[in-house]
Amino acid sequence: MSLTALDRQIRPIYDALDTGSNKSAIVTCNKLLKKQPKNTLVKALKSLALVRSQKVEESLALCDEVLATKPTDDAILTAMMHVLRGLGRNNDMVAMFEDAFKQQPNNEELGCQTVFANIRALRWKTAQQLSQKLFRTFSDERYLYWSVMCSVLQAHDPTTPENMKPILFKLAAKLLEQSPNPSFVSADRFHLHISVLKETADWEAANKLLDTDIGRVICDTNLSCNELRREIIRAQGKLREEGATAEVRIGEKGDRNWFEFVSLLDGTFAEPESEDAQERVTKTRTFLESIKEKDGKADRSAHLAALELEKRAREHKLGNESLVPQLKAYFEAFGTKAVCYEDLKPYVTVLTPEEATEWQAFLQPITESFTNGNELQRTINAHKLLRHTSNPTVDSELASVQTFTKQYREGLQFGDHLPTTELQPADDLAILAGQTFVSLWTMTGEQKHLYSAAAFLEYALTKSNQAFEMRLMLVRIYRLIAAPALALEQYRAMGAKNVQQDTLSHFILSRASLFSLAPVGDVTMMAECMESMQIYLSNANETSEFITRAFNAEKYSQIPEFIAFEERLETSVQKDLVKMEHLRMRLTHETISNDVTDMELIELQFGSEKPPHDNRDYDILVNYQPASSKSFLEQTTLFGKVESCGWLNIFLKMYIRALQMASDLDETVEDKLLVGDRPKVATDAEGRKANREKLLERTDEELAELTDDERALVDFVKELSDWAEPHHDYTRPPPAVVLAEAAKVSEQRTGHPLRGIEIPPLPANGSANGNWKKDEEQPPVKDAPELVLNFFDGQRKRFEEAIKQQSPLEAIAVANLTAEAFLFTVILSMRFKNNSIVKIHKLGAFVQSFKTIRANAIALLKDISAALIARAEQEGTSEARKAFVEDCALVTAASVDHDFVLNVGKKVTDSRKKILEGVGKGIQKLSTTYVQF
Repeated sequence: MSLTALDRQIRPIYDALDTGSNKSAIVTCNKLLKKQPKNTLVKALKSLALVRSQKVEESLALCDEVLATKPTDDAILTAMMHVLRGLGRNNDMVAMFEDAFKQQPNNEELGCQTVFANIRALRWKTAQQLSQKLFRTFSDERYLYWSVMCSVLQAHDPTTPENMKPILFKLAAKLLEQSPNPSFVSADRFHLHISVLKETADWEAANKLLDTDIGRVICDTNLSCNELRREIIRAQGKLREEGATAEVRIGEKGDRNWFEFVSLLDGTFAEPESEDAQERVTKTRTFLESIKEKDGKADRSAHLAALELEKRAREHKLGNESLVPQLKAYFEAFGTKAVCYEDLKPYVTVLTPEEATEWQAFLQPITESFTNGNELQRTINAHKLLRHTSNPTVDSELASVQTFTKQYREGLQFGDHLPTTELQPADDLAILAGQTFVSLWTMTGEQKHLYSAAAFLEYALTKSNQAFEMRLMLVRIYRLIAAPALALEQYRAMGAKNVQQDTLSHFILSRASLFSLAPVGDVTMMAECMESMQIYLSNANETSEFITRAFNAEKYSQIPEFIAFEERLETSVQKDLVKMEHLRMRLTHETISNDVTDMELIELQFGSEKPPHDNRDYDILVNYQPASSKSFLEQTTLFGKVESCGWLNIFLKMYIRALQMASDLDETVEDKLLVGDRPKVATDAEGRKANREKLLERTDEELAELTDDERALVDFVKELSDWAEPHHDYTRPPPAVVLAEAAKVSEQRTGHPLRGIEIPPLPANGSANGNWKKDEEQPPVKDAPELVLNFFDGQRKRFEEAIKQQSPLEAIAVANLTAEAFLFTVILSMRFKNNSIVKIHKLGAFVQSFKTIRANAIALLKDISAALIARAEQEGTSEARKAFVEDCALVTAASVDHDFVLNVGKKVTDSRKKILEGVGKGIQKLSTTYVQF
């Protein structure tokens, strides 16, 4: 068949794959394979379509057939690259390209693709060697720089031994000496060169390179290179020389980069105990005054540098001048800018009591009135600065909130002319009011202040729809008052996208299972978890492509940033927290079965072994609370506890241990059945023992991140697991039995035997029909621990206390944790539902104890359900809405329409009714679903 005819037949397959019509692609492939059963390209494309259709087992056989042919055709290699990436088989992808390149060593494009395959798999050593080979073969200088870059990346890799890192940097330096042209032909090559010299501490060569005319030009025009130049100068201890250089750049060249001012100040205070230290401070002060005079209000860098100079002089005892004149001058010049508060905040906190009094006396009159937009901004900045240094009381906060709400209403006139997409100039006054209401709540414990904060911020959003700070505040407040639907509405209105799903999703998904209605079929919160996980999937698929493109375009300064970005997302704490919350919700939504427990166990066990990175952005939540009190973030954290690595480790170990007991999979079986490259897990006896010991570890630091109710759950599950574990271990079938059953099921489903599986011989006392018996002695049946027997009685008392509180938040939390404890009893008793196991191993007394525990739990869950549903009815009444409006008296007093506040009250009470009713009915459903043992 001619190439044109073949292309005509294959083109529809590509079109179907491009449009996501995978089923159509499979049908077309099958038609072609009937005519051309040995067409490797069609097999590769069919395998790709199967992978994208989630038919992994069917694609494996085709995939292995194609790999066995050791393809070299570009179209086949490209298709197989996508197949293997979809299967997570990066090692096989590398081997495929390496085999192809060995067959065609003079194919330059194939050589590049082999390098890129190793780069995608982070195999820096092999990529470096291949790049060096390409350089020797094709004499293209970029391959030499690829080799250098790979050596540097290998040295920075956390898995590289410390004693190897200096050797790798020296290797990179030696490779650079082979370059036929100087590195300054491009800024990125120059950046790579001086970064290598920095790592090898070859200061002489680095200085020589930086002092060339072209080197200076590159540093003047390239921020990355200039930053690296500063680091090299600092590493040599030449702070004074760099300070002098910065002075020239600022004074003669007009450079206003803040880093130049930092270098100037660092040089001034480089040797604070030297004899000329005071003289240098005076000289710098004079210089900065001249720049301030020259710049006026056009640039604030010199003004900030002058403040920083006086602060540092005070710290080093080289000056005793008052900071207040500088603060006043700065405020007069830049008080109309929104950034004024953040600029001055570090300096007002170091004022002496006398200076603070003088500073407050200066600001106080400014807060009293305004007549135009600029004066409004000055008033706002003055309020923020005064509040930062205040020591509030209930009375002072009540007075402040009345001032903020009143001035906000007055300030709206200066934004009347703005389009709806713009922010109102008075927005910060609404934020100040909202945070003051929250401050009042922390002082008094009265929920009415949280209601007032919500109502006033909702009103402000009608004037400034794009004010994301207000939306974030409302997310926090609505979660505190148990109105999660409104919190989710505000979060979605922000439109978080891409990497923001990693940095911001914690605002809505922290302890999200608390507000899940999954048991009654409402999977909204589960869907939000899945949505936030998309960034991690795209990171796994796309970031490696960005890295290879950067290599191809020789953007060497960007490559470490891409790799750091990829690693931070791969090891994200938030990713694992969301997975855990999703698991907790899933177990309430789906009937717990062996398939569910096996799948979740595998997902939890194969996490990243690299150190975790916490990418969660907390700074985006503005804080205008006084320095003497907790921040707004701390005040609005659910139960005062932030989920982090400690919380995650405790819950991971708790769930992994329970799921391991419920599952027939052990490390040996998992290693044989799983598809794709997975982290190495110990399969030897000592390694398994170490893994088990890790599951039992609990540090005080980890436990400190739990609430008291979560701690009670963890203690219960530990005691329950300790009691049940010996019987699970003894009654679990051996690997040979499990693998034989898995192979049988797989072949029935796909028509193909399991790929590469060698089933170990059955135990000497076993048989092919699954009957077996262990040689070791059966563990004795013991009475259930007291903590386990009494746990649900304790939960009953705890819930009765919580349901009486004004806020239903704690009652919801206790109810959900009680239901979670019940689900652990379900998971840990699944194996013993099989009557034959109970009879063979004489576990009747053990099972009876489990039945008693579960019966107590079910009785409690029914009572909790009834109480929550009754509380929900109270929330949904007109009296509840009326009480909400009455609690918002300070808001209506600020001329906010009564009907508007009533509408907010209706939304809040409806949301609370929905969550209470949903949790109540969900718990009721769980108790009936698992009523039978």
